Amino acid sequence: MENTILVTGASSGIGRAIAILCAQKGWHIVLTGRNVLRLEETRSLMEGDEHLIIPADLTDKVQQQALVNEMPILNGVVHCAGVGSRMLGRMLEDDDVRKVMSVNFVAPVLLQAALLREKKLAREASIVFIASTAATMPSVGNSIYSASKAALVAYAKCLSIELAPRRQRVNCISPAMVWTDLALVGADVEQLREAEQAYPLKRYGQPQDIAPMAVYLLSDDASWITGSNFELTGGTQTL
Repeated sequence: MENTILVTGASSGIGRAIAILCAQKGWHIVLTGRNVLRLEETRSLMEGDEHLIIPADLTDKVQQQALVNEMPILNGVVHCAGVGSRMLGRMLEDDDVRKVMSVNFVAPVLLQAALLREKKLAREASIVFIASTAATMPSVGNSIYSASKAALVAYAKCLSIELAPRRQRVNCISPAMVWTDLALVGADVEQLREAEQAYPLKRYGQPQDIAPMAVYLLSDDASWITGSNFELTGGTQTL
């Protein structure tokens, strides 16, 4: 079956890995993100030559609407764009909260709403949100990031009920620690290498560990799965 899939945050990390694996399935991919050069790099790693790049800052309403206007009819959407943040709760200011929530929660919610209003989703389409185990596994300094992902999971569960009559499915994937650029922001790599040994499987995830679940949820094989949140953790119960 020939599918057309939108992947946000496709310029690196989990979004890039998902786009590459989707292309291996023979699907047509629309890649979006803010960095055109990195999106082009993603496309160069993908099988097939019909994939489309539409750069956009999804926190900008004008750019978001322009993206939606250019969108073909989609069989699937993967909301992968996100930012990280670590700050003690007592230090938070308005801008800190707005920055994280605008990218991790507001942008995907409003993008999805626009896609639905403009009837850009095919019947029986699949929507996948990349959340995080941070939603349920607290850690010091991670309050706003955790809250943004918890909000995304709750929203997705409600949306799954709304879209069920059209057999459009909505699910979340919540990874624990994954080696991405996002995970490395402000981090001590040696400390991370030491900490990952506490995982039962003795390592953090790689983007390629997450991509197969996204492809499965986008496929017809997952036609009876909606409103679910899949935690991919390497066996850990803490972050």
